[in-house]
Amino acid sequence: MSHTGNRRMTFAGVIGALGIVYGDIGTSPLYAMNTALNAAAGGGVPDASMVLGVLSLVFWSLLVVVTLKYVVLILRADNQGEGGILSLFALVQRQLGAAGEWRRYIVVLAVLGAALYYCDALITPAISVMSAVEGLSLLDEGMSESIVPVTLVVLVLLFSIQRYGTAKVGSLFGPVMVLWFLTLGVTGGMSLAQNPAVLAALNPIHAVQMLSISPAISTAVIGSVFLTLTGGEALYADMGHFGKGPVRVAWFGMVWPCLLLNYFGQGAYQLAHPGKPGQLLYSLIPEPVLPAVVILATAATVIASQATITSAFSMTRQAVQLDFLPRVRVLQTSETEEGQIYVPIINTLIMIAVMVFVVAFGSSAALAGAYGAAVAGTMAITTVLGCILAATAWNWPRWRVVLTFLPLAVIDSAFLIGNFAKIAEGAWVPMVLSAILFAVFMIWRGGRQQLRKALAAEAIPMEKIGELLEGVTRVPGTAVFLASSAKYVPSALLRNLEHNHIVHEHVVILNLEIARTPRQDPADRVKIDHITSEISVLRARFGYMETPDVSEALKQARSRGLKLFVDDCSFFVGWHRVLPRTRVGYVGLKQRIFAWLQGRSTQASEFFRMPERRVIALVTQVEI
Repeated sequence: MSHTGNRRMTFAGVIGALGIVYGDIGTSPLYAMNTALNAAAGGGVPDASMVLGVLSLVFWSLLVVVTLKYVVLILRADNQGEGGILSLFALVQRQLGAAGEWRRYIVVLAVLGAALYYCDALITPAISVMSAVEGLSLLDEGMSESIVPVTLVVLVLLFSIQRYGTAKVGSLFGPVMVLWFLTLGVTGGMSLAQNPAVLAALNPIHAVQMLSISPAISTAVIGSVFLTLTGGEALYADMGHFGKGPVRVAWFGMVWPCLLLNYFGQGAYQLAHPGKPGQLLYSLIPEPVLPAVVILATAATVIASQATITSAFSMTRQAVQLDFLPRVRVLQTSETEEGQIYVPIINTLIMIAVMVFVVAFGSSAALAGAYGAAVAGTMAITTVLGCILAATAWNWPRWRVVLTFLPLAVIDSAFLIGNFAKIAEGAWVPMVLSAILFAVFMIWRGGRQQLRKALAAEAIPMEKIGELLEGVTRVPGTAVFLASSAKYVPSALLRNLEHNHIVHEHVVILNLEIARTPRQDPADRVKIDHITSEISVLRARFGYMETPDVSEALKQARSRGLKLFVDDCSFFVGWHRVLPRTRVGYVGLKQRIFAWLQGRSTQASEFFRMPERRVIALVTQVEI
């Protein structure tokens, strides 16, 4: 798969986008309309004006937020074909350079957006799978007690297969979701045809009237209507799998029309059958095919959950490369697709959180109160970063930036307020989790900066390496020293001299640098500087969507004349053991948390794919 932003449009790409990119938003009809109508009626029976008001809000929200903001506008903000909040951050950071104060604010925004997006990944599998499995109660009322256990079994199976990768089942995702969207469109269209009066909701006056009933009801309705949009950020994050072309064609060609048909069909059914809204989507299904649709819905929600879990893995790797998280074990699950990875620790943590949500909340209706608050924050931050990008990289005139992004900011603010109104109903859960994640990201980033300063204060400039090694006993072979900075002599080399008083005949200082682009052109991967005939500095650049690979760096170095073979080298890595100074209060707590995280960071030899039998780790104690 090409990794540029200009991928060729293919039918397979469009079908693939339907499977991966639109799983989240495609399963929202299972619960979003029920929740919004219940919010409008305050838990009672919604009248016709409420149905039309909610539908009007759904239509205009999908048009403005998903279609215009994400599919048309934000998909332009691709970082060499990649999307998502951290890719957008890397783009903005490149534009602003080292602009001090602004740069700090951008970092805080990006970190907060990433933390909020993670919490969306925690709730999506729980609410999606549970809402599908709840269809069992329509088949047999006695099965209501089985909903939570069946949901847990489905989720355990889902998380258990992650280690095997999604390549084998990925080809099935697209066709299943095509069938799902056609089911949404056909059943919704049949219901709409029986009661076309519901099309009056296309008039935005119904949305305005709905919001003018009372502040309490309007905020509750806005928070519920937002559930129809929760896949918007996911479609931007998953854009890198297929490119913006297939993502746009899939949206306009199938996803958007089918979603609208189904939402309007649900509204038409509610008008024709006044009463407290139940599971409206399943109410549209003819009884003979209901069991098949429950199975199809469960498959669709598993696919939606899979896409969310996959994006959480990708975001974790990006966060590690951009220095927001400690190094974690990342396993490649495909020999051909760089983006198909498995992160064991993230898989385990998400699985535990999802299971707790299912058991604690007990139903999709209860989970709806917790869902949306996190992703609403991410969407608002995406608007802010997109605005900065338009003003800098796209060189839009100020009036165009204001006219485009001010209305979007107002809408984002309304959805944020609507979701904050659900705090008591469960929205506090993702907000608390997001705050904890945000603190971890910032503590790690700040701690790493302190660690680098402490190391730099005691470091020896690279220019002095020649005199440092002068007169030292030489032994045959090549030593490769991993260096966090090409400016300073690696701490591992200093520890080796201190303890062993020898150095190898040939010394290579290897600096692995993470670029602010998703991937690095292999032709421009390495740069070699020869300090003396026996000492070389090898700089290897990798993108933040790649896993740095020492073997790949050595291979590229050989093509440029530096004869380095894994079997002939000894690899030295420095392990920095952080000793936090005794401090009281929050500062001391931060230092202790960072030291704890540093001690549990995956070893450099594993993370950088070094030949572990040839690696020597040397410890340097650092006080911060």
